[in-house]
Amino acid sequence: MMKATEQLSSEAGVLAACEALAVPRSSYYRARQPKQAAKPRPTPQRALSQEEKVQVRETLNSERFQDSSPREVYATLLDESIYLCSWRTMYRVLEEHEEVRERRNQLRHPVYSKPELLATGPNQLWSWDITKLKGPVKWSYYYLYTILDVFSRYVPGWMIADRELARLAEELIAATCEKQGIQPGQLTLHADRGSSMHSKPVALLLADLGVTKTHSRPHVSNDNPYSESQFKTMKYRPDFPERFGCIEDARAWARPFFQWYNHEHHHSALGLMTPATVHFGQAERVTDQRQQVLQVAYAAHPERFVRGEPKPPPLQEEVWINRPQSS
Repeated sequence: MMKATEQLSSEAGVLAACEALAVPRSSYYRARQPKQAAKPRPTPQRALSQEEKVQVRETLNSERFQDSSPREVYATLLDESIYLCSWRTMYRVLEEHEEVRERRNQLRHPVYSKPELLATGPNQLWSWDITKLKGPVKWSYYYLYTILDVFSRYVPGWMIADRELARLAEELIAATCEKQGIQPGQLTLHADRGSSMHSKPVALLLADLGVTKTHSRPHVSNDNPYSESQFKTMKYRPDFPERFGCIEDARAWARPFFQWYNHEHHHSALGLMTPATVHFGQAERVTDQRQQVLQVAYAAHPERFVRGEPKPPPLQEEVWINRPQSS
């Protein structure tokens, strides 16, 4: 605006230009004056010396007073017959060092890397978790430990106990690895960061077995999606009870469920095969058999297959927990 006023004033005069553009003449003349550098403010004679400021700052940041406000420090020292400066000056000293904030050492949360895990066959990557089953009365629970093969979705091991203990998890993992014939360096076991999953006994067992352990990031539910999905399938079964009368009732219900889940449940992510079919290497045979059935159906009524010769749903060749982003 001032630039336009200056251009117009050269032709019509300052008064006419200011009136035409509704700019006060005082503002116009002030804008034309050369700007002068601000003079440094003199230090008041009553200001604290540099040594006194250091003493005030060290006192405020000391272990004794690091959790206290300057007002609290001022009052405490005053009761001890000590006067350093006013509490307002304490604030100014802290502000000079950008310390008007929490001064105690803050908890620094470590940066957790996103687990990127790949399975191209059974017994390469397992996921395990614990879920609660409601007991006979309010606030009573049983704990279902479940190990899931990520590639085949087969459950090679499970256990129901009346508490969550690292020792029980250790026993289940050891027995399942032995039953599946896991060799050192073959398997990665993934879990969230629960107390049992993160316990030292479990970590030592996995080291002895030559099993690599990985964990989900804190508060990131989709770092362990396969176990969560399996629990959801279980709890949405029509016969899943609201509560179990006792731990034996829970185990009696779980046995046929896992038999159904492993050997009868046709999983949508497995090309509509059962987890046992994929886990025990029968997927290729089942795919060929299905292909023959579809070919016979197509030969009999090709007009019913508008997209051409049908093919059975394919089986995934690889399964990821957190597939890397393609660059």
